[in-house]
Amino acid sequence: MKRWLLTLLPLLLIGQSIFAAENPALKSGVFDPPRRAPDFALPGSNGREIKLSQFRGKLIALGFGFTHCPNVCPVTLANLTQVRKNLGKLAADVQVLYVTVDPERDTASRMQQYLAGFDASFLGVTGSAEQLAAVRQAYGVAASKAQAAADPNDYTVHHSSYIYLIDRDGRLRALVPFGKSVDDIVHDVKILLGNQR
Repeated sequence: MKRWLLTLLPLLLIGQSIFAAENPALKSGVFDPPRRAPDFALPGSNGREIKLSQFRGKLIALGFGFTHCPNVCPVTLANLTQVRKNLGKLAADVQVLYVTVDPERDTASRMQQYLAGFDASFLGVTGSAEQLAAVRQAYGVAASKAQAAADPNDYTVHHSSYIYLIDRDGRLRALVPFGKSVDDIVHDVKILLGNQR
């Protein structure tokens, strides 16, 4: 019996190693099983309609925020900028989309100017309050306006700060929480691109 176990054990360990190598663990939250990312078609910061499904074949990093955001959004976008730099040539297979939670102030041109300050390839998505609310609902994103002063233009928007990683086939695969390190995001993006070099 012991000899049988000693013979089988190395085979089991080899089998586990192969399984782990074929199914590397993501460092972010995982959609298990993966599910189709809700599609949308809205005005983009490039002056054209942006449809999520037009980016099939690329990995999409989808975030929600606004250009007047004082802290969370700049940090998130700066991290995504660094992620693309660290990916090198693989960055060509990654598209960052940033959906505004502040349609009153975030016009397409304002988003283009704001996002270009981080990375010229980033695209913003805007639309009517109703259109954007429907997208947030589809992704389970919360957003609420908080008036800071008597001036109607002086307000902030509290919002969810996750980044959704959507694979080349348009499936939700990972949910990156705010504060995740650039190295961890690069790790996950490489796995989802099917390239761990």
